[in-house]
Amino acid sequence: QLQLVESGGGLVQPGGSLRLSCVASRRSSHAIGWFRQAPGKEREGLSCISSSGSTRNFADSVKGRFTISRDNAKNTIYLQMNNLKPDDTAVYYCAARVYGCSDTVSTYPYWGQGTQVTVSS
Repeated sequence: QLQLVESGGGLVQPGGSLRLSCVASRRSSHAIGWFRQAPGKEREGLSCISSSGSTRNFADSVKGRFTISRDNAKNTIYLQMNNLKPDDTAVYYCAARVYGCSDTVSTYPYWGQGTQVTVSS
């Protein structure tokens, strides 16, 4: 089993920044994706990073503002979020899958518990 724990969420003003962290319970070759789910909406794929460090972005709404990275020595994947907007308010999740990146929620067997991000003045 692979366990994932997110942290770094909180309340931030529009235009502000946050860095989310996703710590894996062990070293692995899984691809890690970041997703979010706003109230009343479906879970949305944002971006993904493979074990080799290649990245894919899935959401046009965050391109140029969100950056995914990973530190394999720390078993940690980050999501740097800049220029945050009220529409970015959601619970943010990281998830892991074996066979490379995908934006399909159902293909990720391992999920963290989520961290709340609220963008409001």
